Amino acid sequence: MNRFEYARPATLADAVAAGAMPGTAYLAAGTNLMDLMKGGVVRPGHLVDITRLPGLDRIERLSDGGVRIGALVRNADLAYDTDFARRFPAVAEALLSGASAQLRNAATAGGNLLQRTRCAYFYDMASACNKRDPGAGCDTVGGENRLHAILGWSERCIAIHPSDFCVPLTALDALVEVEAQYQSKLRPTSVPNNPEADPCANMAQPRSYRLEEVSCRTGLVVSTLVATRLAESQPA
Repeated sequence: MNRFEYARPATLADAVAAGAMPGTAYLAAGTNLMDLMKGGVVRPGHLVDITRLPGLDRIERLSDGGVRIGALVRNADLAYDTDFARRFPAVAEALLSGASAQLRNAATAGGNLLQRTRCAYFYDMASACNKRDPGAGCDTVGGENRLHAILGWSERCIAIHPSDFCVPLTALDALVEVEAQYQSKLRPTSVPNNPEADPCANMAQPRSYRLEEVSCRTGLVVSTLVATRLAESQPA
């Protein structure tokens, strides 16, 4: 693991400003980030701890009948919230299907959406991977890829997004709210990066979030300040 600088901002504005520095990663539970750092897959020079930011650990019932899920809400807390699980059983079931009880007790809703791919070639430093080393190629294409993407892939990357949580959010037409130098809302299907557009993008860091209407959103605090909002409507 490389040496890094550590900061713990007290406000959202400070977190956004801290994230504008190149080579920055945001730290919440760290259940994915710490593994990546220990294995040398990512080497941030700056870690911004956002666990103390106010207002992001709440499950809010909205006046229109919807629910707003703060980015720092723990997966277990959301899945076991009685009212939420009753209204959105598919989301609660998806959360409980992922990882172990210990990880669910620590992992956050925002981090769940923004975790990196679990592709073995991404984690293997001896393998070619465009996500880890842009332009290196993709050993997965000609390798062990039975559990990789069938749709939405390119020759540059066939990794799938690992979030079970993202699937029911998409089915329920949820919105993801992003706090940055300006605010934005997008669909959960926009959260995984498009391999055709940029397979090398790291969604969990600023300066790498790509949308159709903006070529590159700079200074995003995505893994920190993502909140999902659900309207109370279930698919038929």
